[in-house]
Amino acid sequence: MGQFTIYLWSSVKVIIFMSALFSIFSVNSQTVAEIAIEQANRELWYKYIDKYGIINDFVGERPTAMDCRLSRPNAFGWWTPIENGGFFNGIYLMAACERVRLTNSDVDRDKARILAQGLLKLALVSDVPGFISRGISDDGKTHYPNGSNDQTIPWFFGLNHYLNSDIPSIKEKKIIKDKMIEVAQAIRLNNWGFPSDGMFTGGSRDDLEDYRFLEAPCYLWLLLTMHKLTDDITWFNQYQAALKDVSNVGDKTRIEICSEGIAYSADYEVWGNRRDYLWVYVIKQASLIELLKMEKEDSIRSLYLKGIMNNKDFAMEYANEFSKFDNNDTKKYGNSDWRASYSEWYPQFTVDEAISISRLKNDEITGHRKGYERTYMTNPLAAASIIALVGDPDDCELIDKIVAHYDYSKLNLGEFFFAEFAYYVKKCN
Repeated sequence: MGQFTIYLWSSVKVIIFMSALFSIFSVNSQTVAEIAIEQANRELWYKYIDKYGIINDFVGERPTAMDCRLSRPNAFGWWTPIENGGFFNGIYLMAACERVRLTNSDVDRDKARILAQGLLKLALVSDVPGFISRGISDDGKTHYPNGSNDQTIPWFFGLNHYLNSDIPSIKEKKIIKDKMIEVAQAIRLNNWGFPSDGMFTGGSRDDLEDYRFLEAPCYLWLLLTMHKLTDDITWFNQYQAALKDVSNVGDKTRIEICSEGIAYSADYEVWGNRRDYLWVYVIKQASLIELLKMEKEDSIRSLYLKGIMNNKDFAMEYANEFSKFDNNDTKKYGNSDWRASYSEWYPQFTVDEAISISRLKNDEITGHRKGYERTYMTNPLAAASIIALVGDPDDCELIDKIVAHYDYSKLNLGEFFFAEFAYYVKKCN
C-alpha cells in the first residue's frame, strides 16, 4: 500500500470517526432535551396544576374566598398562586395538544382534557357575561374581580387549538364551541372591553381595540377565528375594517402595527423594553402565525410575515441568556409567603387603586429569586417559544439547548411551562 493510499485511508477513517461522533453527540443532545422536557412535565403536573386543572403561578397558600371578595392583596390577585390561570392554561393546552400528536398517549390525552376543563371552569364562575377568571379560591368558585387581555385571549387560543385536535368528543366540541361564541359575543357587546365582576362590575381592565401590539394581533385573530367558527360574515367584515383602522398613537393602521411586532410596543410603552415581560408576547406571536395561515390576501400575509420575523429577531436577543442561569443558585424566594410579602391592604374601587396597592411590596421578605428566575429562566424560554412558532428547523438546536439547561425540580415559578410549549411547537426534521 502506497504512502498516499495509507494517508487517504487514514483520512477516511478520521472522517468516519468524526461523523459517528457528531451523530452520537446529536442524539445525546436530543436525548438531553427530551429528558428535560419529561422532567418539566412531571414537575408541572405534580406541583403546579391544581385539582381544577388550572396552572398555579407557584406553590403557596391558595387565597380564600374572603381574600378574593376583599381584593387582598389586590383586585387582580397579582402575586398570589392563582394569578394567571387563563393565561397559563391557554398557552400550555396548545403544547399539551402537540404532545399528544407526537406521543399518541392516552395519559397525555387525558391531561389535555383536564386543562380544557380547567379553562371552561374559569368561564363558569361568574354571572357577568364574557368574564374569564384568573383562578379560583379555596371554595372552588370565588375569584378576584378583574380579568384581562392576557387571561382571555390565551383562554380562546387554548380552547380553539384543542377544538381543532382529535382529542375532544363531538359533545365536548359543541360545549367548547358554544362557550367560545358566547364569550366572544359578550366581549363584543361590551365594546371590546374585558369585563370585571364583583366590586368592579361595569368596569374593564383592557380594551381589545387598543392600538398597542399587545392587542392588535389578538383582536384580528379573534375576529377571523370567530368568523371561521360561526360562518357569520359580520365577524369577517369587522376583521377587514379593523385591519385598516388607524392608531391614535403614531398614525399607523392595525396591520402596520402587526408588521412591526414587539418593537412597536417597546418603543412607546414604559414597560415594553423590560426584559422580564417578554413572556406576555408569546401569544401575540401565536396570533400572527395563525393569522398568516388564515389570511388569503398576499399583501396582508406579507405584513403578518414581516411581524413574525421581526419578533423572532427581537426574541433572539434574549434567547441565549439561558446560559446565565445557575441551577444551584440559592437566592431567597420569599414570594411563596404572599401574605407577608404584600401585607399592605386597603379597599380598592378602581383599577388604578388596585394597581397602586399591588406595588406595596416588602423586598426584605420576597428576596431576589423571583426576578432571577423571570429574567434568566422565563424570558429565555419565552424567547424560545417565540422563535419556535416560526417553525424553522434551523432553530431546533438552539431551542433544545435552552430547554435542556434547567433543572425543573429546583424552580419556583410555574412559568417553566414555556419549555414544553417551545419544545412541542417547534418544527424539526
